[in-house]
Parts: sequence; structure tokens; C-alpha cells
Amino acid sequence: MPHRLTLLDADAGRDALTGLPGLAAARSWLARHEPDFVHAMLVGLHRLSSVNLAYGHAGGDTALAEIGRRIADFAVDELDPGSLVARVGGGEFLIASDGTISRERWQWLAEALTRRISRGLPVRGEMLHLVPRTALLRGIPGEAGAAMIDRLDQALGAVQQQAGRRILWADGSHRARGRSAARLEADLIGAMARDEIGLVFQPQYRVADGVLVGVEALARWDHPQLGRIGAETLFALAERGDHVAQLSRHIAGKALAAAAAAGWGKLALSLNVTAEDLASEAFAADFRELLVGTGFVPTKLALEVTEHALVADFAQSAAALAELASVGVRVALDDFGTGYANFRTLKSLPLDTIKLDASMVRDVDSDPRDRAILTAIVAMARALGLKIVCEGVERESQLSVLQQEGCDTFQGFLRSGPISAAEVSALL
Repeated sequence: MPHRLTLLDADAGRDALTGLPGLAAARSWLARHEPDFVHAMLVGLHRLSSVNLAYGHAGGDTALAEIGRRIADFAVDELDPGSLVARVGGGEFLIASDGTISRERWQWLAEALTRRISRGLPVRGEMLHLVPRTALLRGIPGEAGAAMIDRLDQALGAVQQQAGRRILWADGSHRARGRSAARLEADLIGAMARDEIGLVFQPQYRVADGVLVGVEALARWDHPQLGRIGAETLFALAERGDHVAQLSRHIAGKALAAAAAAGWGKLALSLNVTAEDLASEAFAADFRELLVGTGFVPTKLALEVTEHALVADFAQSAAALAELASVGVRVALDDFGTGYANFRTLKSLPLDTIKLDASMVRDVDSDPRDRAILTAIVAMARALGLKIVCEGVERESQLSVLQQEGCDTFQGFLRSGPISAAEVSALL
């Protein structure tokens, strides 16, 4: 089973807003670990004071709580168990790990985390975008935890003064040393050729009775030098070398073949579709070939697409998805509530499902406004004949609200994080 991050000892204090460890707990964590094995990053939110002015402190708190959750979720996906995520200042978060991590991988993780944080944040009915600045370091033998934090703080202050710069190493180096871009590109191509890109599956459960009804396929790469690389960082690496479409097709083919061979019966399989996939005029035809070649039943497949992936050529994307829908493939609009909420998307695509982002579900059991928004979304979906999948469900009280509102499917750590194909079979 996947791990949840060990954020702090049971008797240590937590930040009341985010539920993360505070500065004292972060210092304690650093003091317990050998500094020459520690990598750390300090993330600072730019323009937070402007958010408080525009939306009030309650709006700023909403944004901070969501950013804290995104960072914690990212760490669960990408870092070793026992790594640290802490809120150490008003808009500052510290992430640290003593796992085997190269300098270059730490840089990539920071870049991938920046993209996750920069996604839209729903605050008081508007979509807010915060751009973080990040300072990175590797500990020096004999260095105290307080000295590490001071180094990070100085580097963060420096990068915040440099227009257009997002990430800075505390030793002053912006680019990570290590394997060249060409070497990494060759590594990735070789990994696909040798079938070294692995898969895990996020279970999806029926809201009404908790029955397992589907899985979402997610990629993992255990690089021999850089360690485990999660899906988000993996695609960031592929984007550098213009290999996103190739990687996406490789993962899709592997997932379809694995699911077909596993004999999961009526269990549905969800796959993510990228902007690069949809940019190809041959996407629909190529995907139909994958279905035929793997023997996977089209009616058991759902393709998840974000609004961002549709931006480049909406008409071409809609036509490709319609062609696949004509043979029984279902289409889901992913991360609903975090994009531009363009209702043309709901009208023009052959949608079967909308997938609510975790940020839309997080406070439905405690905030009447979030509950009202969910009620409205469910009513709209029903009017359009769409099903609703909810991400990031972690509490029974959230699930109870989803049941009352009539949502269809959910996924999240309340029941399970991503698991292996064998573990999926064991659940059936």
C-alpha cells in the first residue's frame, strides 16, 4: 500500500491553518537527520499580501490551506516516506528529504512543484493564480538545521528580487549539475524501449455503496541513478525533450495491455490525455489501433482530458474525442473547477463525466459555500446527463456529503492511494 507522509511526531505541534508541522517541528526534523544526506527547498508565495488585500484574510487563508495540501500531496507522490513538509512562515513552506536524491532530481522536483502550485485556486468564486519562488540546498557535513534554514531564507530573498527567476540554489547556482539533458533524453527513450516505466493504479469507488468500479492509471519511473520519478516530474522531463506524446502513448499501451491481461471484469480504466496527444491529427486512429492491439474493450475505457489540453485546437480535439466516443470510449473532463470553467467545453465535447478537482471537494463538509457550489455542479451535470467523479476524498464526512448530493464515484486516501495491478486484483 502507498505511504502517507510522516510529517511529525504525534506530540509535536501543527500549524492550525494547514495542519502541517510548524517551524519548531521543522527544526527538530533537521536536527535528527545527517545534514550531508538532506536536500531541502523553501517555497515562498509571491503576491500573498495582494491576495489578502483583494480577498481579505479569509481568502488568503483559503489559498494558503490549499497550497499546503498541494505541497503535501506532491510530497506523498514524489518523496520517500518520512520526508518533511512544514509551514515555516506566513507564506513559506519547507520541504526536506534524506532519501537518495541527486541534485538534478531535486531541481526537477522543484520545477514540477512550481507547476502544481501555480494552477488556478478557487477563492470566493474567482480563479486565483499564485507564482511561487523556491530556494534549494543540499546539506553540508556538520551543518546545523538552523544554518540550513538561514541559507534557504537568504536564497529565497535573492530569487524574489530577480524578475523572471523562479528557482535558486542556496549556493548561488541556478542549474543543477549532473546528467546532461541529452543523457536524460537517452535515458527516457531507453526506459520506454526496455519497458522500465512502471504503472500504479488509483482505485475509484461508487459513492452509493463503496464498491470498486474503476482505476486510474499513473506512471512511475525508477531511474537507476535518480531514484523514483512520479508521473508529474516524468512528464516534465519528457516535455524538455519533446517526447510527451511518445511517453503518453507508451503508458496508454502498457496500461491497456495490463488491464486486459489482468481480467478485471467490468472494472473501468481511466487514462490521462495530454495536449500533445490531441495536437496529433492521427491521435484517434492511433488510439483505436492500441485498443485493437491490446484487446481492451472500448466501453470500459475513460479518457481524462483537462481544459488546458484543449486550448491549442479545440475543434480538432473535439473531433478526435468524438471519433473515439463513437466506438464506446467515454470522455471525462478532468480537474473541473480549476480551469476557466468555459461552458462551451461542456456543450461541445462528447462528455460522459466531469471529474471534480480535490480543491472543490476539500471543504464540502465544513463550508456552506463549498456545499452550495457542489449542489449546483451536481444539478448542472444531471441536466446535461453527465456523471460526477470526485477526487481527493479523505474523510467519511466528505463522503457523506457526496452521497447526499448524489455524486457517482470517488477516489482518495479515505479508501486507497495508488496501488499495484496485483493489489487491484486482490481487491476484486
